[in-house]
Amino acid sequence: MTPFQVEVAIIGAGTAGMVAYRAARAHADSVLLIEGGAYGTTCARVGCMPSKLLIAAAESAHLARHAHAFGVNVQAVTVDDAAVMARVQRERDRFVGAVLKAIDGIAPADRLTATVKFKDANTLVTEDGQLIHAKRIVIATGSVPVLPPVLKELGAHLLTNENIFELPTLPTSLAVFGPGVLGMELAQAMSRLGVQVKVFGVGGGIAGIQDPAIREDANQTFNKEFYLDASAEVKSAKETASGIEVTYLHRDGDWKTEAFDYVLAATGRTPAVADLDLENTGLQLDERGVPDFDRSTLQCGDSTIFIAGDASNDSPLLHEAADQGRIAGNNAGRFPDIEPGLRRTPLAVVFTDPQVASVGLNLKQLEQHHKNRFAVGVESFENQGRSRVMLRNQGTLKVYGEQGTGLFLGAEMFGPAAEHIGHLLAWAAQQRMTVSSMLDMPFYHPVIEEGLRTALRDLNQKLNLGPQVVEDCMDCGPGT
Repeated sequence: MTPFQVEVAIIGAGTAGMVAYRAARAHADSVLLIEGGAYGTTCARVGCMPSKLLIAAAESAHLARHAHAFGVNVQAVTVDDAAVMARVQRERDRFVGAVLKAIDGIAPADRLTATVKFKDANTLVTEDGQLIHAKRIVIATGSVPVLPPVLKELGAHLLTNENIFELPTLPTSLAVFGPGVLGMELAQAMSRLGVQVKVFGVGGGIAGIQDPAIREDANQTFNKEFYLDASAEVKSAKETASGIEVTYLHRDGDWKTEAFDYVLAATGRTPAVADLDLENTGLQLDERGVPDFDRSTLQCGDSTIFIAGDASNDSPLLHEAADQGRIAGNNAGRFPDIEPGLRRTPLAVVFTDPQVASVGLNLKQLEQHHKNRFAVGVESFENQGRSRVMLRNQGTLKVYGEQGTGLFLGAEMFGPAAEHIGHLLAWAAQQRMTVSSMLDMPFYHPVIEEGLRTALRDLNQKLNLGPQVVEDCMDCGPGT
């Protein structure tokens, strides 16, 4: 077989890989995009989009069941399991189709379907033994689910995000291991669609929430809908002919063995680098086998290898993967002319109800790097006007500011419209706005964002930059 000779090889055709290809192609004449699995990106096939389709169906059922609180009576709400999953799969396939169309737009000579390993820092080899000599290489291989030991022996009744959206109908019961972002989103969605759900976690974490008070608020709120033990003790999970039997210590103090149709492993993902033979590159690798890299350039050490997306284990989110792909692709394409790329203010959203959002520096980071140099503004949504109007008056917002400068540093929120408020706060943080300048911005009435203004006013007062907060101030309008 004739070896490939290319300027840039990109391993992985997910979001990071495709963006890296476009970026590198703007600088280099020969770029090869290599994919060993299914095309379609994690987000479109098994991540963001199918999960949001399931959440949308669950939200519709939940609103119908609770319409009576508004004086609207909806009789006999039923869920057509097959129709729900058919729509999830149909719309998922549309999103995947758009990605495949983009792949088809890449010249066939620039694409290779194969799994590859590193022979050395500038040479890849396919499973058939074909060599690819590349002056620069971008690793964009994504990530794969991680299974805890208690679940590793399970077979047909074990689900991950890779196969749960292929179910023809909804299960009757589901044990979810891992109350992280994916676990909480899918657990609540399944519960609202009528599935009997129990969620088991280790270490007390819930949906990535850092603030202990907000996390406890979330814990109590979710437990009103379904069983959640974020610090569970599980003795075993055994497969039976019809499902899975889980033996666990119930919160009431008794050991119980309960049968479930399926177990969903939502216990995290790890960079998909184990099969790349990265030890042949001479790069310094961390405990997960990921090369050390410069976060601003995505260059691994001083080599001609770059890394992007979930493979880097740095902010595994779609917009971050796209940014990393762009930075890595640009730098691989124009090497040795390497430039730092734009890394945006951290922004993460969890699409539970209430939603979770985190922006900028979180509480743990603040206590490490700004200890005794920051203040916290707080707002509860329990009595916030617009939230009460919509019966979405649950949750808490905390905003953080720097003492002395008044600089807005970050926020964490569990509450209504967190996806939108999170964006406003991320823009403010990236513009390095002060809390006072944020309060100079317009706030309409009545909107949920008025709760943000209340939190910012509380923060400004604690920073000694604003007046004492006035209870029931009428310039804010009633109920804010």
